[in-house]
Amino acid sequence: MNQVINKKVKFIDLGQKDYKETWDFQEALFAKTVATKIQNRSLSPTEQKATENFLLFVTHPHVYTLGKSGELSHLLLDEKGLEEKNATFYKINRGGDITYHGPGQLVGYPILDLENFFTDIHKYLRLLEEAIILTLAEYGIEAGRIEGLTGVWLDHVAQKNPRKICAMGVKSSRWVTMHGFAFNVNADIAYFNNIVPCGIPDKAVTSMHLELGKKIDEDEVKGKVKRHLAALFGMEIESPKP
Repeated sequence: MNQVINKKVKFIDLGQKDYKETWDFQEALFAKTVATKIQNRSLSPTEQKATENFLLFVTHPHVYTLGKSGELSHLLLDEKGLEEKNATFYKINRGGDITYHGPGQLVGYPILDLENFFTDIHKYLRLLEEAIILTLAEYGIEAGRIEGLTGVWLDHVAQKNPRKICAMGVKSSRWVTMHGFAFNVNADIAYFNNIVPCGIPDKAVTSMHLELGKKIDEDEVKGKVKRHLAALFGMEIESPKP
């Protein structure tokens, strides 16, 4: 691997932001990183520039998104139904099926050049999951993985009532990632009744506030997730200067 390694990650908390605006912002950062990589191929090692890495945290207004491998029939609302729920819908370019984003849900979008860390998409997904699993453990919630399924689950061992608390869906090109995870902290789970979540009809969805019976400090959760991501990836996370 002949490139300048950069493990610094610029962290940006977008607060609550429209899904399409955030998607466009992701695409711009993604394109910039890919362009740097392409340009570096024509340069000598001493002339090459380090690629940038970003970590975006955001909360979206009510929205349903359908991945490339998803089925439109998994959205159980028509246009009028979406309007009544004050929700929007987008077909997007990540992997996975349909999911919901909304208030009370922490959405994380890492735009990383994995050649700065490791070149293994499977490992990348597992580390994203691990950051959520470790965060939940700090609140006394035991979570893990279910073989053959992405995301983070409760009751993942006995599977008497398995329920997803964090969904994953990513895109990668030239080892640059975008999209990411959706972690239900205080999310209104009723909105998941309008879809077949992730295309899985027989498993439930949950959130931290439902499991613990109280509202959770979302800023505290953000801090814990960010800390675990930094440790797992060996990142140096920095906030942009005002």
